[in-house]
Amino acid sequence: MNKRNIGQNFEQAAQEYLARQGIGCIERNFNCKMGEIDLICKDKDTFIFVEVRYRSASQYGNAAATISASKQNKVRKAAMMYLKLQGYNIHHTAIRFDVITIDGEIDTLNWIKNAF
Repeated sequence: MNKRNIGQNFEQAAQEYLARQGIGCIERNFNCKMGEIDLICKDKDTFIFVEVRYRSASQYGNAAATISASKQNKVRKAAMMYLKLQGYNIHHTAIRFDVITIDGEIDTLNWIKNAF
């Protein structure tokens, strides 16, 4: 299994986890020139942009440690582009940036709300 397939499997697991929490996913793997967003969800009137991070081993740090300031900026810019393309006013739309980390096995899934 290649990295892309592994990533898709963990994104699917994250999406299913959020669904069990009552959070609906409206788009997956949104790509634009600004960057990529793994999951775009909605909770009532709030858009939730979710970054899913997986680490098979912790010898170089956990999954949460892989979300650099540069990655955060790319996700933010991609989120603004998504909202603009959908016709939303970015200044009057409730948004949140969450992270779901998975370290090793799927049962280590951790949902970090308002991560950045």
